[in-house]
Amino acid sequence: MASASSQRDRQLSQSGRCEEGEGEVIRTGFLGLAAAAIFLPAFTPVPGPRELTVRPVCGKAARSCYPSIAAALKAATADRSGRWVTIGIAPGDYREKPVVTRDRVRLIGSGQGKTRLHFDAVAQTAKAYHRAGWGTPGSATLTIDAQDVTVTGITVENRYDYLANDRLPDGDPAKIGNPQAVALLLDIHSDRVLLDRVDLLGYQDTLFANGGRGLIRNSLIAGNIDFIFGNGQLLIEDSEIRSRRRSASYTPGEFQSFIAAPSTQLSQEHGIIFYRARLTREAGVPDGAVALARPWHPTTSFADGRYADPRAVGQVSFIDCIIGPHIHPDHWTEMKGTARDGTMRDVFLAQDSRFLEVGSRGPGSRKRDIGLTWNGEVDIHRIRAAFFRGWRF
Repeated sequence: MASASSQRDRQLSQSGRCEEGEGEVIRTGFLGLAAAAIFLPAFTPVPGPRELTVRPVCGKAARSCYPSIAAALKAATADRSGRWVTIGIAPGDYREKPVVTRDRVRLIGSGQGKTRLHFDAVAQTAKAYHRAGWGTPGSATLTIDAQDVTVTGITVENRYDYLANDRLPDGDPAKIGNPQAVALLLDIHSDRVLLDRVDLLGYQDTLFANGGRGLIRNSLIAGNIDFIFGNGQLLIEDSEIRSRRRSASYTPGEFQSFIAAPSTQLSQEHGIIFYRARLTREAGVPDGAVALARPWHPTTSFADGRYADPRAVGQVSFIDCIIGPHIHPDHWTEMKGTARDGTMRDVFLAQDSRFLEVGSRGPGSRKRDIGLTWNGEVDIHRIRAAFFRGWRF
């Protein structure tokens, strides 16, 4: 069901022009205006954008200044005009877990590394933050659950100490089994989310795409285990994808980490698209240790039981990317899933997924043929046309 703000968006754009599908205003002569008044649906013009400010200390600033991002978002949500609300965020450290639920919001920071939003929740103990008690999305530092949202000039980080937990040997009672710690969650009601010049920092599960479309450009996404994952649609352009080190022991030749873990539904053509991305690593990440992707079939409740979703056949494409030497020669690998008997004995293969790579270059671009046969769309212009359908910037 379309939200009220989405209905308003279809009636009138920010510039005051009619949106596509609402008819065309006749602009010449009194008769034309009268005809428009008779035949076009009546609407109330949306006022101009509202601007709010976030500063660690507001001092004598105007009443539109707030000491936290969450407080500014609360004020934005109370504005039901349908106009854009721009929230300018001053340099500083903001330790909080804000949630964007209002359509047409811009979060404008002062620059990557200057405006720093962070929290340290982890899936093991973050169930209370999520509506269904699911710790992974509950751990998110920033949650976007709205349409037409822009984020720029901000570092978003989950500072949970993953490396300390990873350093503990298996069987140690202090080691937790669910160390997923999300920096950004694009939740189920999100769509048309733009991130430009944003740093997303974490380790396991940095970016969770669990909604509609998200465009990420000129940005940095850093992590190690499945750090870009989910069933949503992501187009990641001209950005750095940085693999981070682990503390656990590593055997050369094996997979230490994984960049993407898509769970794209078969009904959806596109999942996670990397275009002109630079796949880099931080110090301590070995050569040939990282997979481009592995297929995630999330455990799902069905009428006949709870098991790995067979229709979550992940789609991921790497198009014209620069591949560093840390990428494993196989490039892709498998992933375990929940069987009908509740065990993790089901294995989902890269060969049965919708994985694609074309135009790669760089020291890690050479790969072994492991028998991938899926042929999807490789023309970025067609992909972008489909991705941006109905999306107005």
